[in-house]
Amino acid sequence: MPTALVTGASAGLGAAFTRRLALEHHDLILVARDAVRLNEQAEKLRAEHGTEVEVLPADLTVDEDCERVERRLADPDRPVHVLVNNAGVGLNSSFVEADIAEEEKLLRLNVRAVMRLTHAVLPQMLARRKGDVINVSSVSGFGPAQPGATYSATKAYVINFSESIAAGVKGYGVRVVALCPGYTRTEFHQRAGINIQPIPAKAWLNADDVVREGLHDLRRGKSVSVPSVRYKVVVAAMRHLPHGLVKRLTRDTRGRIKQAPKGGDGTRR
Repeated sequence: MPTALVTGASAGLGAAFTRRLALEHHDLILVARDAVRLNEQAEKLRAEHGTEVEVLPADLTVDEDCERVERRLADPDRPVHVLVNNAGVGLNSSFVEADIAEEEKLLRLNVRAVMRLTHAVLPQMLARRKGDVINVSSVSGFGPAQPGATYSATKAYVINFSESIAAGVKGYGVRVVALCPGYTRTEFHQRAGINIQPIPAKAWLNADDVVREGLHDLRRGKSVSVPSVRYKVVVAAMRHLPHGLVKRLTRDTRGRIKQAPKGGDGTRR
């Protein structure tokens, strides 16, 4: 069976990817920081789908851990057929008030790890002329956002990076897509300290639906996937409206900061 490596596999979109890929008869490599949750997820997948599951605990912001995952991806004797770069983090504070160490950690996870793991897996995929890379981005990558300036910038990187790599490997049997969901019901917003109460119910997406549509678009040859019609409309507007208007409309898209003391740094992951 083909093997898929999923980062951020213990919850949210990552867990949804593992369920879907197991259903499609993939063996799995689960990567996340929480070894306990990874092992629980692995046992459940083995019991429900009979798939082989390898657990690889790693903090992708740490060089040694990232290198360990890179070595697994590059192993020619145990090829990885699908890479899902899903691990990511957000901060719900203004850039000026943010802890710069946390901003740098966000860059290491949202950008550097995506680049490094993609670079590690592509040679063996190209040698076999077969493979899929799914890089999880966000609709926030299509325009500026406040707060979360660094977050939206990292997601813009993932979109442009994925489109560029997809063009470079076209014709070699390797497919690359940037998956760009809107608000999705996962643990992400809670961990980032975002108050989700003002977000309308109709704005929310289901993680399993996001994964299913992302895989469908990948297999249709798309390099960017925006799940759901309503978010396709949002992205089309962001791409075609005057830039000044887009900045005004997106200024508060993630602007639900918990009140911090003057001089404080908002919320923490």
